[in-house]
Amino acid sequence: MPVRIHLDRLLEEKGMTLTELATRVDITLANISKLKTGRARAVRFSTLEAICRELDCQPGDLISYDPQGD
Repeated sequence: MPVRIHLDRLLEEKGMTLTELATRVDITLANISKLKTGRARAVRFSTLEAICRELDCQPGDLISYDPQGD
């Protein structure tokens, strides 16, 4: 898939667990896990905004596009 999610890297940089982020963003652990593994089919802007707020990042830090990706 050409769209890449960099949640693992951002969580590591911030010293935060996936569970902690799920709690702060008020999203289920299952849904944030789907996002982390790239299995999510969509992301609400409100969720993206909350993740960026909690990780102090920009959407482009979290998501990238690689047309050569498979």
